[in-house]
Amino acid sequence: MANLTFTVACGPYDRTEALRTGEVKPEGIDLNYIPIQSPPEIFSRMIDFKSFDGSEMSLSQYLQMRANGNDEFTGLPIFPSRVFRQGFIFVRDNIKNPKDLEGKTVGVPEYWQTAAVWIRGLLQHEYDVDLHSINWIEGGVDVPLSYEEIEARKTMAGYRPAMLPYGKCLSEELRNGGIDAAIGARKPASVDSTKEVDRLFPNYREIERQYFEKTGIFPIMHTFVIRTEIFERYPWVTESLYKAFTEAKRIAIRKMHFTGTIKYTLPWLFNDLEEIDTIFNGDPWPYGFSANKHVLEAFSSYLLEQNFIKKPFDVSQFFTPILDSTQ
Repeated sequence: MANLTFTVACGPYDRTEALRTGEVKPEGIDLNYIPIQSPPEIFSRMIDFKSFDGSEMSLSQYLQMRANGNDEFTGLPIFPSRVFRQGFIFVRDNIKNPKDLEGKTVGVPEYWQTAAVWIRGLLQHEYDVDLHSINWIEGGVDVPLSYEEIEARKTMAGYRPAMLPYGKCLSEELRNGGIDAAIGARKPASVDSTKEVDRLFPNYREIERQYFEKTGIFPIMHTFVIRTEIFERYPWVTESLYKAFTEAKRIAIRKMHFTGTIKYTLPWLFNDLEEIDTIFNGDPWPYGFSANKHVLEAFSSYLLEQNFIKKPFDVSQFFTPILDSTQ
């Protein structure tokens, strides 16, 4: 019986490189791995055009779709992207601590994006910030949104914050004082170009480590989905893909630890790896639902609190069951 041809779109990550090169081959699958640097491009092509059989997907978008009854995609407990977000709160010098954000104007590239949901959850639960007191405003980070994009967002269902006027972007507004702070998945260019703008937590690595030691949460940004029509026809592909992604990650971590040369352009890579091994017990990027249940439940609760979903849901129902022994 011939292998199933399966096209995947995902970022060009070290932890998936063995899938791209073919060093790891999923059982029963001829994999066509398309590396795409821009996550929004992957999400848009998958959601709007079903361009791939499986792809990386925004955790926020996926859970909102499923919670609202859209089951076009089925999630696998594979999480290609994770980022601590305390280092992605950028403020003008009138903001000295998180509570100072109350009553201020804070920019965000997309109110519903996963990074923004995590950051607001952190501000509320770790620093007791009243999110409702903040004047939220959307806009492009370093480049203004097009007129068409601004108009399209105005028609989207659900809560939408105000929009920056056409021709303005968050970075410039942060620089000139038009907004007090900005959050999101990217660092605005103005952070490095003016002394009046900085991170809210300049020592963010220390803060993020303390957060992980307290909560056990390494925030998930993206999950992996396949088209449900394929899952229903070939349910076995989920474990084949899960095992392959897990093996590719294992290979990447092993190669990082090779001490004959430094694989990445990081002078203290080996010291970083020793710290990572101590903090994360050897695997900073766990896959599987059980290992990430507390992370997914925390994020789901933030979606509810921030009015993206109407009622609580059991997040486990949105991910295919995988034998933990395959991890």
